Amino acid sequence: MNQTAVVTENPATLKGTPYKQNRWKKNFWGYMFLVPAVIIFIMFLWVPIFKGLLYSFYHVDFVKGNSFAGFENYSRALSDPDVLTALKNTGYYMFLCLIIGFWVPIAFAIMISELRKFGGFVRVAAYLPFVMPGVVLYGLWRWLYDPVGPINALLGTMGVDQVAFLTDTRWSMISLVFMETWQQFGSGMLIYLAAVLSIPRDWYEAAEIDGAGIWARIKYITLPSLRNLIFLMLILQIIGTSQGYQSQMALLDGGPNNTTLTYALLIVKYAFTRLDYGTATALGMLMFIVLGGLGILQFKLNKEDY
Repeated sequence: MNQTAVVTENPATLKGTPYKQNRWKKNFWGYMFLVPAVIIFIMFLWVPIFKGLLYSFYHVDFVKGNSFAGFENYSRALSDPDVLTALKNTGYYMFLCLIIGFWVPIAFAIMISELRKFGGFVRVAAYLPFVMPGVVLYGLWRWLYDPVGPINALLGTMGVDQVAFLTDTRWSMISLVFMETWQQFGSGMLIYLAAVLSIPRDWYEAAEIDGAGIWARIKYITLPSLRNLIFLMLILQIIGTSQGYQSQMALLDGGPNNTTLTYALLIVKYAFTRLDYGTATALGMLMFIVLGGLGILQFKLNKEDY
C-alpha cells in the first residue's frame, strides 16, 4: 500500500516571500481605507489631549503670548472653592443618574422583548426622544416645568402644592436628571434589547416547560446573561455623566445658587467666561486622568471578554 507523505509548508516561506510581508500585500487596500480614520482620530483626539497637557503648564494669552506657569494652574484650580462645589454637584448628579436613569433602559428592553404585539412601534417610540434636537428638548421641558405648566397643573388637580422645579435648589438637579433620562434611555434600551434578543430562545422555552414564570426567567436567565454588558454600561454612564454640562448650562447656567454647577460646566466657565484657559486645561487634565483610570479598570475587570 502506498503511503502519501503530508508535508506542511512553513508559513514564513509561503509563495517564496515572508509570511508577514505576504499578509501586508494581501491586506494593503484594507489598511489604506483605515488611514483617513486614523488621521482624523489622531488630529481630533490625541493632538488636543497633548496640547491640553502642554497648555495646562502655561498662562495662555492670545495677545501677549503664552508664558510658562509650572504647576500654578493646578494650584489655582485645586484651591478654588467652586471646584469643591462642582465636584459635590457632579457626584450628586452621577448618583441621581444611577438610581433614577440607569435601570430604565434595562427595564424597557426586557419589557419589549416580552411583547408579542406592537414591539416595533414601542421601539421607535422609545427611541424618538433621543433624536430630538437640544433646542427643542430644553424648550419643551422648560414649558413642562413652568410654575403654570402641565406638570404643576396635574399636581394641582391631585391637591399637591406647586413645585418650582428649576428654581428650587432641592429640585433643580433632580428635574434635570428626569429630563435627561427621558431623552437618553432609548439609545441604551436598543443596546440592551439586542443583547436580550441574542440570548438563546431554548433557555426560555426550557424554563417555561419547567414552570418558570416571567420574573423567574428574568432573574435566572436574562439578568445573568446581561451581567457583563450591565457592568460595561455602568462604567460608560459614570464616564458620561461625569462630563455632563449641556443641560445644566442651557437651562440653568449652573444655578440656582450653583446647585447645578458641575465639574465640566466649571471648565467651560473658566475657559469661555473667565478666559483662563490654562486653569481650564489643568482641570480638564485632572478629569482625563480620573476617567482614564476608570477606563483601565473596566478593561482589567473584563479582560477575558476582549
